Amino acid sequence: MSDERIFSDRMLSLGLARVSEAAAIAAAKLVGTGDEKAADQAAVDAMRTQLNMLDIRGVVVIGEGERDEAPMLYIGEEVGSGEGPEVDIALDPLEGTTLTAKDMPNALAVIAMGPRGSMLHAPDVYMDKLAIGPGYQEGLVHLDMTPTERIRAVARAKGTSTSGVMVCVLERPRHQDLIAEIRATGARIRLITDGDVAGVIHCAESNKTGIDMYMGSGGAPEGVLAAAALKCMGGQMMGRLLFRNEDERKRARSAGIEDLDRIYQRDDMVTRDVIFAATGVTDGSIVSGARRDGEWMETETILMRSKTGSLRRLFYRQHNN
Repeated sequence: MSDERIFSDRMLSLGLARVSEAAAIAAAKLVGTGDEKAADQAAVDAMRTQLNMLDIRGVVVIGEGERDEAPMLYIGEEVGSGEGPEVDIALDPLEGTTLTAKDMPNALAVIAMGPRGSMLHAPDVYMDKLAIGPGYQEGLVHLDMTPTERIRAVARAKGTSTSGVMVCVLERPRHQDLIAEIRATGARIRLITDGDVAGVIHCAESNKTGIDMYMGSGGAPEGVLAAAALKCMGGQMMGRLLFRNEDERKRARSAGIEDLDRIYQRDDMVTRDVIFAATGVTDGSIVSGARRDGEWMETETILMRSKTGSLRRLFYRQHNN
């Protein structure tokens, strides 16, 4: 195999940043309009265009098309120029469509890339997720522990009381009991309305975000994206698929998943080195949102490589056509 067909994370990383930048700029033009679908579609179209400029033979393994009827970047879609390495791509062109429509914080354009076969082909079902940042003993917390046990374990490891632990939880009716149990321990909660990829990323920079742990259920595809980010930033994550009916179990089996009760660790969801990029659409605690500055559009992107553990913050400006 020629060198041009080998996955080179260093060479591809800047191209990946351009992909997320384009999606964020397209979506940012619709911030606050109340039109979630239009913002999402704009991000998708821009992301697809940029992906097809990259010299890769890419396949979308985490996308939107399994559930949505609109022409999204669907699972199994082939992208890239058709030259270069075979790669898996996990993406969410607009993580936080509601956040964008309402001009709320932490909407992102997110994408990860790795060698072919490096990412779990997660079906479009729910996943029970648990994540903590770097610096903790491996296996400190586990999905088989109760929320109370997890919080006490993290508090002991931090050398603090449970009131010194902050947990990020997606604000949903299904989490009512979880929220009540967390608060009963004395721990604090950061509730988010959308964007659980960003919620998990917050754990990796707890000194900046104040968040120690992420708990709760959300989309399994987003779980793989979050695992890719933590593989670059450090931290532990685990997930277990949740099924509401037999149709969802069949969907998992058709994706090649045989053990429906398996608990996936971070490195089970992302098995090889990956690159990850996230660009702000609205202002947030991870990156600033895309914004107009006279005749220009400006963005901030975090670009990460798991191979080196590097994290770059890229500031980009283009003429606002």
